[in-house]
Amino acid sequence: MTLPTYTARALADRFGLELRGDPDLRIEGVATLGRAEPGQLAFLANTRYRGQLADSQASLVVLRLEDADAAPGAALIAKDPYTAFAKMAALFDSKPVRAPGIHPSAVIDPSARVAADAHVGPFVTVGARSVIGDGCVIGPGCVIGDDCTVGEGSELIARITLVTRVRLGRRVLVHPGAVIGADGFGLAMDSGHWIKVPQLGGVVIGDDCEIGANTTIDRGALDDTVLEEDVRLDNQIQIGHNVRIGAHTAMAGCSAAAGSARIGRYCLIGGAAGVLGHLEICDRVVITAMSLVTSSITEPGEYSSGTPLTDNRTWRKNAARFKQLDALARRVLAADKES
Repeated sequence: MTLPTYTARALADRFGLELRGDPDLRIEGVATLGRAEPGQLAFLANTRYRGQLADSQASLVVLRLEDADAAPGAALIAKDPYTAFAKMAALFDSKPVRAPGIHPSAVIDPSARVAADAHVGPFVTVGARSVIGDGCVIGPGCVIGDDCTVGEGSELIARITLVTRVRLGRRVLVHPGAVIGADGFGLAMDSGHWIKVPQLGGVVIGDDCEIGANTTIDRGALDDTVLEEDVRLDNQIQIGHNVRIGAHTAMAGCSAAAGSARIGRYCLIGGAAGVLGHLEICDRVVITAMSLVTSSITEPGEYSSGTPLTDNRTWRKNAARFKQLDALARRVLAADKES
């Protein structure tokens, strides 16, 4: 496979950046500042790595204007170096070409429809009335159940399960092991025994979403579970039934949203954070890692919960005092009334 190469001038022109240095430099790949070699592009976005700049072997570095004079060689000036680097790095991401067609080992229900230019890999199954759109790539071992739709240009990398009534928009990317459309956790207690509540809804995922490896998204009980456009979910995330996630929201690994939670647009949910069921989070909220959202949030901003890490001895002392806080508060209130 021939690797792509670009001149520094070509990259600057393509992404509208100011170039300082040799315009004929040839760039053949990307790397971090510390590991870059001649012929590679690197970036500086976080000031904590500024010390690596002087010794970097990168031929070209994307950075902010205030860091340009410290660059040892050629530089591209960007307001947001990380975003600019991400766009340029995509040029060097060589993906294998998937030929259109259905692998002989795939099992396609007669009522399903598969676009002529879609790629359906080995050991794939497609259920009744499901639709695979134009230009889709369905990787090996995927299971697409009944009444599912995979929108134009979407890719299911491998071993992904769409259980039933799942609708993926255009250009959706799903990573291995994800399960979308499984039963929601709906139970009712009757005379000491659980009764399963039928999960009759589906899952609707908007255009340009990305679903991480081993993430699970349950279908709705009556209405659908919904991810609006450009939602990005990391690995091993749990989305409960009837959750709705607003456009352009991103959730980091091992986070979770319980049933019927509503998360707004442009939100950031940190790793291992949790959102309790039936709560609402407004637009542009940041939840830091390991936090638990126990009440609705109506104002944009950054929110945290939990206690910071300390040595065990200090933590045990503080934990013992947690139980005394209510009594202490009552004593303070009583003292205020007496004064």
